Amino acid sequence: MNTFQTSCSLKIQRLGLVLLTLCLVSCASIPEGQVRIKKDPWEETNRAVLIFNDNLDDYLIRPLTKVYEFVVPSPARTAIRNVFSNVGDVYNSVNNLLQGKPKAAVDDLVRVFVNTTIGLGGIWDAASAAGVEKHSEDFGQTFGVWGIPDGPYMMLPLLGPSTVRDTAGWFFDIQTDILIKQIDNIPLRNSTTGLRIIDQRAKYLGSSDILESAAFDKYSFIRDAYLQRRRSKLYDGNPPPLVDEEENDNVPDYSSEQKRIR
Repeated sequence: MNTFQTSCSLKIQRLGLVLLTLCLVSCASIPEGQVRIKKDPWEETNRAVLIFNDNLDDYLIRPLTKVYEFVVPSPARTAIRNVFSNVGDVYNSVNNLLQGKPKAAVDDLVRVFVNTTIGLGGIWDAASAAGVEKHSEDFGQTFGVWGIPDGPYMMLPLLGPSTVRDTAGWFFDIQTDILIKQIDNIPLRNSTTGLRIIDQRAKYLGSSDILESAAFDKYSFIRDAYLQRRRSKLYDGNPPPLVDEEENDNVPDYSSEQKRIR
């Protein structure tokens, strides 16, 4: 059985590499008249990766997500999301501490304690019900607080929009992930990772149609919205005004559309 699972896993990985290679060598041209920005020097490759991600979503992830929503009742899906969120509060606390925000770090630990005990392992978000604020921090944001530049924009296979700094941060996020590092049983670990991906996709399932209708160029909308959102998160929702034209880099303001998609 283990040999069969290993064989299937290798075949899936090889198929993914083939699909990605075909996608990257395909022509992903920039629409005529589209303004290029300095933060996106790899735009052609990024557009090709977006095509790959869209195809993967259309033919695999979205169908699985719809089956998941059909089979799993809403209360159970909420409980699953709360458990993942409870684990995430551990990393929120670590990153808040590294960013020099001890009060927020303590709040995150209080959330973990309350949700793990009263909330039965995080199934019920008792901390939010009690008014304990939830944060959303990661190593990419921590590196930004430390003064590390964000670098060029990147579109990552499966993971989606990122920057060089956020990609490095994601690597550290993975290295400290309890659900990945502490589960020795490979099938269980893979199943947990898959469930987390499907859960996250279910969270934004209703926003796909809005995104399609909100932008003439989907790629530019995703890129610009991502860069603006990450800058906002870096400054805890209160970023200073941009005064340098190079820093602003002609990125349009999509804040109202981002609110609709959220």
